[in-house]
Amino acid sequence: MSEPAVPAPPPPPPVPVGRLRLAEPPEHTSAAEARSHRKQRLAAALRLFGRMGFEDGVSGHITVRDPEFTDCCWVNPFGVPFGHVTAGDLLLVDREGRVREGRRHVNQAAFAVHSQVHCARPDVVAVAHCHTTYGRAFAALGEPLEPLTQEACAFYEDHALLDQWTGVAVDAGDGARIATALGPHKAVILRNHGLLAVGDSVDAAAWWLLQLERACEIQLAAKAAGKPVPVEHRNAVAAREQLGSDLAAWHNYQPLYARITRDEPDLLS
Repeated sequence: MSEPAVPAPPPPPPVPVGRLRLAEPPEHTSAAEARSHRKQRLAAALRLFGRMGFEDGVSGHITVRDPEFTDCCWVNPFGVPFGHVTAGDLLLVDREGRVREGRRHVNQAAFAVHSQVHCARPDVVAVAHCHTTYGRAFAALGEPLEPLTQEACAFYEDHALLDQWTGVAVDAGDGARIATALGPHKAVILRNHGLLAVGDSVDAAAWWLLQLERACEIQLAAKAAGKPVPVEHRNAVAAREQLGSDLAAWHNYQPLYARITRDEPDLLS
């Protein structure tokens, strides 16, 4: 005669929500603390961009506004590989492009673009601009991004196209045209040039640049394969409201930050 079945034990009780950890953007008690945090995040983002192949010679740069000297920004030094940058290598540069802290030259083309965006958008803390492979290929088409995936919907009606190219951006006029085209949006596609994204943190700006590059890659692939079906307007707007905030970008970026700082802790120095 078979033994009676033993009932399975009940599962553990639910963990109270208040005991579950959820990372949130930090709050700082001093400008020095905030500055150190922003510089470390900037160095980490540059290392990540280097890993992802976003570097092309001396092109590509990320800036973050100083929390105290708000007319100045921290930026990667000219000619230093993304994969070598540490927080201590970063330059503090004023609105006129003069180095206020650091020992290397600043990329003047970078400053011509970034300073104008920072001036035009006081809400922006960080600006990311790179000459990525798919971003440049897509930019050569001179067309905006379509809402072909839920991730691309984060940019739906929240990115712009600068539909002109007048040469290498080297002065404030070029930067001003980019800032004007960007307007209130999170990103701009620069025809025949590349991609630029902004955010209220380095994490957000870096995530938007990464996602914009991937969206460009996917749209190019989808159109090469056939006739893609875009997300319809109402659903694209709803997806943007869920996925398109800088806070959502910050959360999405945290696994990348955790990985790069564990693999390359020297970047924090």
